[in-house]
Amino acid sequence: MIITAMGSWNPAPGRLLEWHPTPAAEAIAAAAPVDSTPPSFLQEDHLKAAWAARERGDVHTAYTGVATEIDGDVDTAAMSRALAAYVLRHEGLRCWFEIEDGAVVRRLAPPEVAGFDVLDAGESADPDQFQRYVRQRFSTEATAEVWPGFAVGVVARSGSFTLYYGADHAFTDGGSQALVISELADLYALETGGAAPEPARAGSHLTYAADERARAATFGPDSPEITAWRDIFTRHDGLMPRFPLDLGLAPGERAPVRIVERHLLDAGSTSAFDAACKAAGARMSSGIFAAVGITDFELAGNSEYFGITVLSTRHHGDYGQSQGWFVNFAPVAFEVAGSAAFSDVAALAHKGFEQAKQIAEAPVHAVLGALATDGTLSSELAVSPNMLSYIDFRWFPGVGRDADTRAKHFTGEGSTSNASMWINRDGEHLYLVAQTPDTDTAAESVERYHSHLAQVLDTIAREGDYTLSRGTLVQEPAGAGHLDH
Repeated sequence: MIITAMGSWNPAPGRLLEWHPTPAAEAIAAAAPVDSTPPSFLQEDHLKAAWAARERGDVHTAYTGVATEIDGDVDTAAMSRALAAYVLRHEGLRCWFEIEDGAVVRRLAPPEVAGFDVLDAGESADPDQFQRYVRQRFSTEATAEVWPGFAVGVVARSGSFTLYYGADHAFTDGGSQALVISELADLYALETGGAAPEPARAGSHLTYAADERARAATFGPDSPEITAWRDIFTRHDGLMPRFPLDLGLAPGERAPVRIVERHLLDAGSTSAFDAACKAAGARMSSGIFAAVGITDFELAGNSEYFGITVLSTRHHGDYGQSQGWFVNFAPVAFEVAGSAAFSDVAALAHKGFEQAKQIAEAPVHAVLGALATDGTLSSELAVSPNMLSYIDFRWFPGVGRDADTRAKHFTGEGSTSNASMWINRDGEHLYLVAQTPDTDTAAESVERYHSHLAQVLDTIAREGDYTLSRGTLVQEPAGAGHLDH
């Protein structure tokens, strides 16, 4: 699987087939009773933001999708059964949500809701036409206020077909998207009598959401995790981290997202970089943060790296194969300026990243509540930080099988004032995907930044270390003194 821009996904022409709930399933979903289980914190934030966007008349782009190629002619009846089996495995996918008096209300349909029919939507021959078609499907069908919150389809042709799935972000995260396409392919293969593993049991996202609320209540303002957040943000004037170079935006301004992709290291060089991280007493993950910290230091003069990362929370229950939003956020901070080489920075980054994992045991909303109360963040609560994520896709269950190897994962593209990065490793290479503002200044700054980061990584892979430069021209960080999103 590779993360890529949705516009880079161009399946071969074929017959467009769509799966929709049967009339009986639609009636069952519409009559679904209220369930008292609260949404998870991230679900709640997302649902309220999506509701506000809908009220403004914005096009819905808060979805994420995945696609793969499968050999053989599609068996539509088997796919209908596979999709029903998929829904029955994940209780959270039987839900839809309403906003009533500013509160999120969950509706949970019974298992009988899992019924699907196939619809023939005609031929697809033009890539631009297909992009418009699938984006329209995701924008109108992959929404949380009507069941189901996902859209499934096939581009069928003789001897093969493209399978795609898009879901409202309320029902999925990056890890879930990495799981879903292999799971659907396996369930389909089982329905057609093919050889495929039975998917492992998947814990319910409803159980997770209730547990998350209970865990949050156990953290007080003096808990070590919240104290660590407070200390880090106090050192950074109570501001969220932002991209260190100018993106061509005024304070508070946003621009449409431009997806930037870049190859960083091939498989051999990635292994060499991994070895250099271990030699420095670090892991690959913290080595990535060290390389980014060096880039921030050499291009923008940031003496300390400060960022927010995404960490999985699936270890809190039987959620290894579950569909839902199973992540938390935590700050990563470590000194760079006093180090002479990558090996020095990597050791510090390792401590910073290990601290982030400990901090992430506290649900971020418990933290933000405490930091709002004591004034540490104040207006920053409404500001989204510049993010850095690292995922090693080699450890996902479907790795090595065709559905995963051929898969592409893409996300909705709204607006941003950040240049967040998702750095990923698979069996072939190390690469990055960034969501950047679509401005000329951002394009120049991001290219400069990514090129420098690639050079740092390449040097470490080739030489086993990297000597920090202290003569690089320092550029003032974009929007110094203002809040960035």
